[in-house]
Amino acid sequence: MSDLMIRTEHITKDYPGTRALEDISLSFGSGQVHALVGKNGSGKSTLVKIFAGAIKPTSGNFYLNDEKLHFNATSDAYDKGIVTVYQEMSLVPGLSVAENIFLGRLPQKYSSIDWRKTYKMAGVLLKKMKLDVDPREKVSRLSMWQSQVVEITKALSFNPKVILLDEPTSSLAQNEVQSLFEAVRALRDQGVVVIYITHKLQELPQIADTVTVLRDGRLIGSVEMDEVEHKDIIHMMFGEVKVQSRPKDIQIQDDIVMEVKGLSREGWFKDVSFSLRRGEVLGIAGMLGSGRTELLHGIFGADRVDRGEVIIEGKTYKRANPIKMKNAGIGLTPENRKKEGLILIHSIMDNLCYASMNITDNGWVENKGRRAEFASRQVRELEIKVPDIKAACSSLSGGNQQKVVVGNWLNTSPKIMLYDEPSRGIDVNAKQQIFEIMWTQARKGVSTVFVSTELEELLEVCHRILIMRHGKIVAEVNPDAVSINELYETCMRGD
Repeated sequence: MSDLMIRTEHITKDYPGTRALEDISLSFGSGQVHALVGKNGSGKSTLVKIFAGAIKPTSGNFYLNDEKLHFNATSDAYDKGIVTVYQEMSLVPGLSVAENIFLGRLPQKYSSIDWRKTYKMAGVLLKKMKLDVDPREKVSRLSMWQSQVVEITKALSFNPKVILLDEPTSSLAQNEVQSLFEAVRALRDQGVVVIYITHKLQELPQIADTVTVLRDGRLIGSVEMDEVEHKDIIHMMFGEVKVQSRPKDIQIQDDIVMEVKGLSREGWFKDVSFSLRRGEVLGIAGMLGSGRTELLHGIFGADRVDRGEVIIEGKTYKRANPIKMKNAGIGLTPENRKKEGLILIHSIMDNLCYASMNITDNGWVENKGRRAEFASRQVRELEIKVPDIKAACSSLSGGNQQKVVVGNWLNTSPKIMLYDEPSRGIDVNAKQQIFEIMWTQARKGVSTVFVSTELEELLEVCHRILIMRHGKIVAEVNPDAVSINELYETCMRGD
């Protein structure tokens, strides 16, 4: 493949009342991985959607080499070899892996689908991505990280000239990230133009050759990765941002607010026991598939456990359900906020009050005044940036949506908060705000269990870290006495 370049000239995109992009002129060439970064609302997604043919610019032009591009639909972009993998996956759960990869392009034989060829072709691609999944397996049965790799495999099946990866590692653990990076580098070395959108700035030295920063719809600059440091990129993205470390003034109380004893669920976790003190921020580390998410679901009663018990302030719960656990004082922010934590087409106010409907409503009758009061309090205290609390929750950025999920549970006055990947898909500034919420609640005596694939976050935020492997708690570490390398090694150990 000869040298390629995708470039823009004076691209501007206006929406009613706002300018998403202003006079953007930049270029991305083959033979390099180009990171595109910026906080939520910076214009990254808008630029990606223009390249993908999902929207048209208000003014300006964009080119593949010297050919001016005019897209009326995403299919036009595909026809030119420009393929986008979005963070929000487009797979059809009820179809097989192979069907999803070749959806709309299934090989034909005598006017029928050639299933043998379909599965063989899918198997070859999956092998290249080092994903050990049967092409016949339904996507609904895959884990989130497996689905993400299938999504990327689908994009690679188009033999793209340009590939845009939007937060491709958002649901991948460190060992899976490295496999993905190998595939990305292979694409780069084959002459594909790779544009890599991420919030995970710690990934950039490993994968990016150049970094392009947008802020508030404007181009701040493009730099060579080996010429800048982490702090330089953060300054380009935000100006001055204060990165917090765990405050020293949080007093963990002596009393045990929750005990988990012998909790087991066949195939997911086994004989898990630990205690949680009042005001403590407890981290649970482990690779994807270690059972962390399933453990939180088991504690909350969202998934039934086979045996074991959860004791909250002396009261024992066996095989409980979410209503009982909510009434006991537990809140859960799920990993997939858009599917399990929010109803995006409903208002911000309603989403902030669903968990507290027994408080905010009069029996079966909605009390709009009380809902507005509860919602406004969380908007104020959590500094949620909203156009109007009656606006659809889908109108918010990822970081503000996550705050709504948290605020929904804080309205129940919980004793314990379970956070499952709360910083997934949000920018550096929003992450810091979520961490500040945890610490603020800890000062009020609210205890936290915090699961994160980003082990650096656990070291920064938590008072204590438990390590899960193969469904078991195998170690406990002090964040002040362990390095990030040691933590990764302990999590990934095969024994």
